[in-house]
Amino acid sequence: MRKLIIAALLLFVTGSAFTQTQKLTISFLTKDTYVYTTWGDPGNGTLFPANGLYLVTGKGVVLFDTPWDSTQFKPLLDSIKQRHHQNVVICIATHFHSDRTAGLTYYRQQAIKTYTSKLTDDLCKEKNEPRADYLLYQDTVFHVGQYAFQTFYPGKGHSPDNLLIWIGEKKILYGGCFIKSTETNSVGNLSDANIGEWIKSVKKTQVRFKDPAFVIPGHQDWTDKNSLTHTLEILENYQSKNGH
Repeated sequence: MRKLIIAALLLFVTGSAFTQTQKLTISFLTKDTYVYTTWGDPGNGTLFPANGLYLVTGKGVVLFDTPWDSTQFKPLLDSIKQRHHQNVVICIATHFHSDRTAGLTYYRQQAIKTYTSKLTDDLCKEKNEPRADYLLYQDTVFHVGQYAFQTFYPGKGHSPDNLLIWIGEKKILYGGCFIKSTETNSVGNLSDANIGEWIKSVKKTQVRFKDPAFVIPGHQDWTDKNSLTHTLEILENYQSKNGH
């Protein structure tokens, strides 16, 4: 009996380690969709979590954004293959910052089709960030396997080029860094942001995608679907205090 208990404990530990390590966490969201989190240094010497999303289809896995941590480019692919017995076939980066684009070159080398908007590509070229093979010139609907999803450019915000992803069948709004987690009251990195336009873009998004079931921000806790409303509150509060 003691040996059976020890074996069961080892099995539990091994299973847990598959979905969560110190550098990579994969969490179930809803059928065929998963949030993955890696950690990077935003420039202050501390590690900060960055969320991505992936969608499992009958024709392969679609990855939204790349890991921030370069040591996790391959482990993410390996984990997806082990769990779902599928390869990643498409990767779409939602803006030009490295917490979204760092893995584009690596994934291109793995024969994964990589996409960004033309605006993102222009900024990646200017900032010497990794670039994608394929460019989006307008909001685009993708059909992969049994699922459809669309990219949406709401206007300037956290960055001039931030894209959103909408998976309509599941009512998932994936916002990347355009959306702030309810875990924070900070506007975060404003190096490429436009607060006034960001507020307008959030309101446009609220009109376009009403009552999403899931709203996934780019950083920190992603379990609260009120993150988009919270983002607007943060931005309007910042604007009222700072006058811009």
